[in-house]
Amino acid sequence: MSSGNAVVARNVRLLREQRGLSLAELARQAGLAKQTLSNLEQGTGNPTVDTLFSIAAALGVPVTRLVAEREQVMTVQRGDEVVWDRHAGHESRSLDHVYGSGVIENYLIRVGREPRDEVKPSEPHPVGTLEHLYVISGRVRVGPVDSPVELSAGDFVRYPGDRPHMYESLEGESLVHVVVSVPRVQPGTGATNVARTHGNGRH
Repeated sequence: MSSGNAVVARNVRLLREQRGLSLAELARQAGLAKQTLSNLEQGTGNPTVDTLFSIAAALGVPVTRLVAEREQVMTVQRGDEVVWDRHAGHESRSLDHVYGSGVIENYLIRVGREPRDEVKPSEPHPVGTLEHLYVISGRVRVGPVDSPVELSAGDFVRYPGDRPHMYESLEGESLVHVVVSVPRVQPGTGATNVARTHGNGRH
């Protein structure tokens, strides 16, 4: 199994399971033979570009979500580098797309209200969770504990929320907006786990 095939196999299987789709149902929606999809998920297939695009369309994600290592999920937008789109009477800036079927939660988080030595990493959320964070004011260090990024007001980052992650203000109190996308949850996990971590202000 090549490393590329292994990445595609893992991503397709994870996304399919997050959406609660059977192998047969995803194959039907993508217009593929069930055996073709089965081989792909086992890492033994050699999918064409057209096959990958068909699967991505059926899953509702860009094809890059199928071929990228999960560790490469982090994406950073610097506020002074983005382009605002002009419309009639307003301008808009696209931050990100939120994928998955499950729970989408929104939070405003005030970072830096506790003594620095009391700040502890947040526990991982369910597998497949992503956090989309926009800095409203201040400067922060956020993201996976092993690879955080420093951001200023106007910056945006997306990173895996299913690993230990941190929120640290670098100057006084900072305000951030966080959207947490949690895959389809299993009994005893999911939304309650996310709310317990974010809803009590412990960051």
